[in-house]
Amino acid sequence: MPVVRFATAERASQLKFFLEDAINFDTLSVIFNKSSRFARLQNIQCSIAGKNLYIRFTCSTGDAMGMNMVSKGVQNVLDFLQNDFPDMDVIGISGNFCSDKKPAAVNWIEGRGKSVVCEAVITEDIVKKVLKTTVHGLFELNMLKNLTGSTIAGSLGGFNAHAANIVSAVFIATGQDPAQNIESSHCITMMEPVNNGKDLHISVTMPSIEVGTVGGTQLASQSACLNLLGVKGASHESPASNARLLASVVAGSVLAGELSLMSAIAAGQLVKSHMKYNRSNRDMAAIASSV
Repeated sequence: MPVVRFATAERASQLKFFLEDAINFDTLSVIFNKSSRFARLQNIQCSIAGKNLYIRFTCSTGDAMGMNMVSKGVQNVLDFLQNDFPDMDVIGISGNFCSDKKPAAVNWIEGRGKSVVCEAVITEDIVKKVLKTTVHGLFELNMLKNLTGSTIAGSLGGFNAHAANIVSAVFIATGQDPAQNIESSHCITMMEPVNNGKDLHISVTMPSIEVGTVGGTQLASQSACLNLLGVKGASHESPASNARLLASVVAGSVLAGELSLMSAIAAGQLVKSHMKYNRSNRDMAAIASSV
């Protein structure tokens, strides 16, 4: 997360080797972990650019999202390193290697927060009767969107219809940081026929969902939503399990939203539904009763 600078690239490489040497990890862990009862250092990854060294700390943070925990632990490590590397100039506690609130390939590859894969099998009769389309139609549309999303737009993962909408809604409802929707919405949606082509297998892969169930989640409405989901606060029996469950809820919600929107596109109902349920219409109850 931090970026430090030295007089030479050689000197920066010496710190890189020191930080990534397994012999030093136990000492660095003790220094990092003393900042919190929950934060536990797991790995340190470094990257050099000229005389600058960018350091990415990986740690567990219990049921908290943990940004403040990590920052305090990092500061402890930097203070410790200053003794053996007095010529180290700390440019910033955040050097952008964490890629917070920004889309970045490193978060897709390395993960950040919780990495979740959610899947479901939708039977043929549900696809036809409820979603008003076909298994083959959804499969072809998903293949086309993934292809164009990766080749034309140069996307990080692949196509997703509107994962960001779902993530933002769940984040606001449960007291998460809405700005972290950016990296938390990294998602690739995949669909394919199964069971001899009769049914639809759908999955969403989301490598960087950033959520917590303690910390900034204490507002009344947000607390009520967390209570409703059964994940409010820290789990004493299984630390971090509440945050993992909330991340699974986010991924499951995205899967449902992806299936709904892709079905609307495949069935040619997207524009019609937008016009019918347009938010400019005030009397939604009357509109709903006419359906």
